Amino acid sequence: MDMTLSQEFWQLELKGDNLARQLSLPVDRQRSSTNQQRSGLASVAEIIFDNELCTSFLNYASSHHLTLFQLGLSIFYVFLFKLSHGETDLCIGSINANRYRSELVNMIGMFVSTVPYRMQLDPSWSFDEVVKYVQEKCLSILEHSHYPLQHILGDNRLNQSNVSFLETMFDFIIVSKDVEHLCLNDANLERISLEQWAEVAKFDFSLTFVYNPLPDNKRLSCRFVCSHDLFEKSTISKIGQRFQYMFEQLLQTQPSNIPVMNMSLSINKLSLILPEEAEEMELVAFHRLKNIVNEVGNMH
Repeated sequence: MDMTLSQEFWQLELKGDNLARQLSLPVDRQRSSTNQQRSGLASVAEIIFDNELCTSFLNYASSHHLTLFQLGLSIFYVFLFKLSHGETDLCIGSINANRYRSELVNMIGMFVSTVPYRMQLDPSWSFDEVVKYVQEKCLSILEHSHYPLQHILGDNRLNQSNVSFLETMFDFIIVSKDVEHLCLNDANLERISLEQWAEVAKFDFSLTFVYNPLPDNKRLSCRFVCSHDLFEKSTISKIGQRFQYMFEQLLQTQPSNIPVMNMSLSINKLSLILPEEAEEMELVAFHRLKNIVNEVGNMH
């Protein structure tokens, strides 16, 4: 199979990007440059969106002809842009099914591959513009996603140990409606729930959405699983709260199902400051102003 076009695509796609540069995330500690060993311990935050937000998410995807993956990825990129204090050249990794030939679609086996997703955002773009850009990028990446990761790295003279996009991951899982009725060679398969299991951090920073169309509630959720080597549990909990707040700004609806946020406003206008934090800041500013007025009055 001739992969010349895919090779050229990835060389152009990653041209000028410093793939060894780490994202400016709010870590609590740095990993030692001499000791790269990982503990595997995870700091986790889970968000379960209510039915109203789930419906708004699905409606937005449908009206803009998006896959749920594309919409979730767009939201994650806007969040990384805000969380990193305005970084616009963002490269992360994601998993691809890699069944690029028709004969592989129904074949049992592990074909998945890791693919870099590089997005260069413009702070003046609206969320609608970001979504359109991400969708176009996703389609072009999908066309060349069969090109092996080791070749992508080799062409750029890199290895897995010094590539930052392999440490920030995104995934979107859609639970099949037929999950309760699986069979193999006329044998019925039963799903077993793992009630107790230890969360392992495979990456420094990862976000996974899960959409389950079966239950009446808890249909849409997401989960941050991050390395405890870098992030305290309290930090990831706060990051999860900020993500949920931004998600609500983008997709929360009024009774008329009109988004609260004006989608023509630039993504720069979005805020990660939680309402209670904003209220506290106002109180602090008010008390300072009151003290300043009193001091001026005393001077007279």
